[in-house]
Amino acid sequence: MVREHQAGLWRYLRYLGCDVGLAEDLVQDVFLAVWRRPFEDRGSRATAAYLRRAAHNRFLMAVRKKKVRPAFRDLREADEAYAIHAGDDDGAGYRAALRACLSGLRERAKKALELRYEDKKPRKAIAAALGLTMDGVKTLLRRTREALRDCIERKRAA
Repeated sequence: MVREHQAGLWRYLRYLGCDVGLAEDLVQDVFLAVWRRPFEDRGSRATAAYLRRAAHNRFLMAVRKKKVRPAFRDLREADEAYAIHAGDDDGAGYRAALRACLSGLRERAKKALELRYEDKKPRKAIAAALGLTMDGVKTLLRRTREALRDCIERKRAA
């Protein structure tokens, strides 16, 4: 059960706005709770839903206790959005579509994404590396994100 659901549960918590360390702790807490008090296995989808609900409740307790601020004001709305994006495969199809769409980007767009999201570079450093203005970087990143979103939606719909 852990191998099948751990990564998806962690991604779900991160989607809700949980930081990396807390997400790891909460995932462990959920699996320990299941181990201590087993439940009736009703299939993979039902198990995933049960685990997400348990993680959701633990996240809410952490929010109240530590004054952590969730990324969403309405966590029910976040659950619905997560279900749309992750789907039945806990996000595997979405990630496959993202990888395919990333491979189709122009080199400049790929480099801009890499500098911004992998290397955490500010817009000024990206502009210098790519020979663009700061506004040019902003526009390039916005258009690239839009193109990726559209590409992913097309691939997921197909």
